[in-house]
Amino acid sequence: MTPLARRHFLLSGSALATLQFIPGALQASEATTAADAAAERMLGGVAEALLAEHPENAGALGLDTGMRRALKSRLTDRSPDGVQQLAAAARQRLAQLRAINPDQLGPEARTHVAVTTAAHALAVEGFGFGFGDTAMLNQLWSYRNAPYVVAQNMGAFVEIPDFLENSHPIAGAADADAYLARMEAYALALDGETARLSHDRGIGVVAPGFLLDKTLRQMKAARAQPISGWGLVSSVARRTENIAGGYAAQAARIAADKVAPALDRQIAELERHRAVATADAGVWKLPQGDAYYDWALRAATTSNLSPDEVHQLGLEQVKSLAARMDVLLRAEGLTRGTVGERMTALGKDPRHLFPNTDAGRAQILDYINGRITDIRARMPRAFATLVPGNLVVKRVPPEIEAGAPGGSATAGTMDGSVPGIFFINLRDTAISPRFGLPTLTYHEGIPGHVWQGEYSYKLPLIRSLLAFNAYSEGWALYAEQLADELDVYEGDPLGRLGYLQSISFRACRLVVDTGLHAKRWTREQAIDWFATTNGSPIGEVSSEVDRYCAWPGQACGYKAGQNEINRLREKAMAALGTRYDLRLFNDAVVKAGGVPMTVLEQLIDAHIATSRI
Repeated sequence: MTPLARRHFLLSGSALATLQFIPGALQASEATTAADAAAERMLGGVAEALLAEHPENAGALGLDTGMRRALKSRLTDRSPDGVQQLAAAARQRLAQLRAINPDQLGPEARTHVAVTTAAHALAVEGFGFGFGDTAMLNQLWSYRNAPYVVAQNMGAFVEIPDFLENSHPIAGAADADAYLARMEAYALALDGETARLSHDRGIGVVAPGFLLDKTLRQMKAARAQPISGWGLVSSVARRTENIAGGYAAQAARIAADKVAPALDRQIAELERHRAVATADAGVWKLPQGDAYYDWALRAATTSNLSPDEVHQLGLEQVKSLAARMDVLLRAEGLTRGTVGERMTALGKDPRHLFPNTDAGRAQILDYINGRITDIRARMPRAFATLVPGNLVVKRVPPEIEAGAPGGSATAGTMDGSVPGIFFINLRDTAISPRFGLPTLTYHEGIPGHVWQGEYSYKLPLIRSLLAFNAYSEGWALYAEQLADELDVYEGDPLGRLGYLQSISFRACRLVVDTGLHAKRWTREQAIDWFATTNGSPIGEVSSEVDRYCAWPGQACGYKAGQNEINRLREKAMAALGTRYDLRLFNDAVVKAGGVPMTVLEQLIDAHIATSRI
């Protein structure tokens, strides 16, 4: 990270005061104080409140059992009143958190309070804009704060059916009853969003026309399918074949009587949005647009980097990575054209593509699973403390793949009964050349998101319910780098090119995201620059640019976070000399759990101090 970027890598305002650590506090042992116990009780209450507000998280983590069993039948309230209640509760908790004196806490309690305060401070600021969807405190979707209530890659239509299929197990009649209750809640969630869409349209918050076109195509195509074939219905039908109660018929009835009409109402409201939409891609066009992007960028990076600084940082890193890629391309005999043009040609070479058929898609899944098996065996070289890495690979459901990213991950349950999932988008195998799949696998699976997430399960519950984009995505990008350092590309120069292209891809995001939202780039301008510079397929780049339009700032967290982790690694290496151990450094980062990057530096400083003893 450049010196300029380093100076700005801190949180702003009142959140910063909470994140300060007093000298001498980070010692190896310290008695638990009464203040620690009080903070622990309060944070436990905050965790329970977040689970009640966002019941999907209890399901995803396997916590909707016993005293929390009622959560299994509920979903987040997405209505206008529901969102106002979420905002009010966040403000109240933030005031209580800020009333805690960090000087009275031990190091662990101080960290937990600092992290929880930072998340609430960012959320409260986001709620203050009064439009879109602030997701900072909703662990499942905390990465995607958005100015729009619904888009091609977010909203109940995209998120809830997938959640019910993958995170709502059905072991008996009670689970099936809860599933049906959630189907009814899904209809209410759609109507709640529709009401918020209407409000936002009234104040001039309307998504770009090209996003609305994509969203409406997805929704209309799914709505046109026979209800018996909806994944929402077929899932419960398949999983209740041996459970008495006629659940398939009940699900079909709820879908027909409640969900379908709610979808129709949302489609009609989105059509009204489309009638007044423009092609303007960035949030600069919205009320308080510049302020909104400033917040979104800070939330995504936990930094105070300005859009201009982020833009310039991206340009510098793209140039540096292109020089490294040029060497490898020349060694392969690819010498003519820019790096982007040569990577484009490489990505179109049939030798590196899987057939665009169901058989080809099955080959991709097999290939990814092979890479996961290989990387598992290398983990003891990178970590002193290992986790199971409970993981399966699945295709993104076809009904939502048009708006979905190339890859994504969801966490498994804390008890391991449900594995984490690496979702790969297989709408067109041309977007997934063989040489790019390994690094995507390391990012989403092991040692990336799924691997890192399992370490957070060892922390207090509140820490499993809070996530910071720069940390989680920065770690996943660092995980790609770590795989390279573990020699996964030995004898595979094309695989290393795929890795470097992936890192450059994230550097390009810094340029494109700020270009769209701060420099008023058009969608076409962003796509052309991205594809020309990085050599990524137009289809992939187009989907990426649309994602940045829907989730401002989010794409900047990857490179910003990786840069900071590497800076901290260099700091540890310089301070420890021969005592430096890569495995222990990596342990310190993943054991930290999701934190703002400022807090991560404090924890690495503690690691350095401990390692010197």
